[in-house]
Amino acid sequence: MLTTEQAFTRFDGLPPVEIPFLLGSWTGESFPTGHSLDGALEASHWHGKRFDSAEEVYPLVFTTLGGGLACLEPKTMGPGLRLSDRFPIPKSPVVGRLFQLLLPLLSTARSSARLRMTSYRGVVSATMIYDHLPINDVFRKLDDDTVLGVMDFKGMEQPFFFLLRREGVGPSHSVTIS
Repeated sequence: MLTTEQAFTRFDGLPPVEIPFLLGSWTGESFPTGHSLDGALEASHWHGKRFDSAEEVYPLVFTTLGGGLACLEPKTMGPGLRLSDRFPIPKSPVVGRLFQLLLPLLSTARSSARLRMTSYRGVVSATMIYDHLPINDVFRKLDDDTVLGVMDFKGMEQPFFFLLRREGVGPSHSVTIS
């Protein structure tokens, strides 16, 4: 686990990402920095993100109870995200299964974000901008199939870091981040 400062040092040293590079489906995982969200998305069966085009982005894709995929409307998670700085987020398997039971009520077929090139920490890179929340996910390239992302949520004290791996790249694909 790295500190937020160490994660930013690594992030700042990575090359930017162009929008076409992100197009497609990606699996995701937390990049541990001691953030309250570390492991929370995985406990809720987060699968990753899907970028169909610069205008059609699905930022929260989860695995359903039946093993399929569902896209979540992010604004349903907004209140919980705002409280994540103050209260622990449950990460138990039971809570994850309950979340999967609720997923049909929270899912959407509509895009809920878009991609733009923005400047963040002095570098212009692909950024996912949520439609209904003050969140920007900024990406930097680790390799041809992996990006390091940072969730910049207005009002959240500590940023949340995560990894995305291009879907279809097997679990044997490992990335060393130091």
